Amino acid sequence: MTFSFAVLIGYLTGGRLSKLAELKVRWPATAMIGLALQFAPVPGKTLPLVMLWVSFGSLFVFAVANIRVVGFPLIAIGIVLNFTVIAVNHGMPVTREALVASHQQDTLQMLLNDGGAKHHLSGSSDHLLFLGDVTAVPPIRQIVSIGDVFTYLGVMLLIVGGMRGRARQVVEMPEVQRVGD
Repeated sequence: MTFSFAVLIGYLTGGRLSKLAELKVRWPATAMIGLALQFAPVPGKTLPLVMLWVSFGSLFVFAVANIRVVGFPLIAIGIVLNFTVIAVNHGMPVTREALVASHQQDTLQMLLNDGGAKHHLSGSSDHLLFLGDVTAVPPIRQIVSIGDVFTYLGVMLLIVGGMRGRARQVVEMPEVQRVGD
């Protein structure tokens, strides 16, 4: 839905989807590896959590390598926020209230039994809960964190900027005068 909305905005602002093919990003394999690590089915608790941390490291490296491309500063902030709450709590805390409000109460039992390495039902021992998955988006049965919001906004800016052919930020360097000129 986020991507469709970004494409719509891109078209409404004079962009073309074909322009996205011209978008130049550095180290795309780093992003692919980071995403693959998040979804790799690995049993246990420790190895999946370590893989999740490495995944966020890879995604952050990718974001920093492309920091001059529109949207990537927000994506980097989102990655840092999500990594922080996951690292501190050994997984992403999800509130019971957000699950119910997003009509996902059927996943409560799964989170109580074994939520996996990435998510767990929040409890009194969790820290920085405001950075966790606490905001329900009922129409699309989703729960988001503040980090997700930054990441989604960054991706939307990247799509719109890419469609308009203006994704790369130009950083003007001041002209330096040599001594004696």
